[in-house]
Formats: sequence, structure tokens, C-alpha cells
Amino acid sequence: MTGDPGGDPGVERGSEPTGDPAAEVRELAERLRAVAARLRDPEVGDERSAELAREAAELVSRAGNEIDRALREADADGG
Repeated sequence: MTGDPGGDPGVERGSEPTGDPAAEVRELAERLRAVAARLRDPEVGDERSAELAREAAELVSRAGNEIDRALREADADGG
């Protein structure tokens, strides 16, 4: 993983999927927590806040996709 080019410590981008949907969702949740912490910082400007909000939306979307994938795999294994 590489650090956020915006210089925000703790905010990671560009991770590769692990192959384990549950682990991937946990990783995305950790990244979302880091983004949320940055958004709570009163020193973050409007432009950076908008970037972080877009990143948060992307992380939520990816987590949803991983959950859907896990459900599809569970259905395929069980039926």
C-alpha cells in the first residue's frame, strides 16, 4: 500500500484485494475510519474535505462490493 498523496498520515490508497472478502472489508473499514478522523480535523480545508468525502464514498462502495461478493460465494458454496 502507498500513503495518501495528499500527505494525510494513516489514510491509505490503492491496496490490492486480499481474496478474502471479510479481510478486505475490515481493511476498508480501517481506511474509512482514518478518512473520518481527517474529516473531523478543523484544519482540513473545504477542497481537501471534498476529496476525503469522495474517497470515503469510494471505500463504502468497495466494501459493499466485497460484501456482495462474499454473499455470492456463500450461495455458490451452499447451493
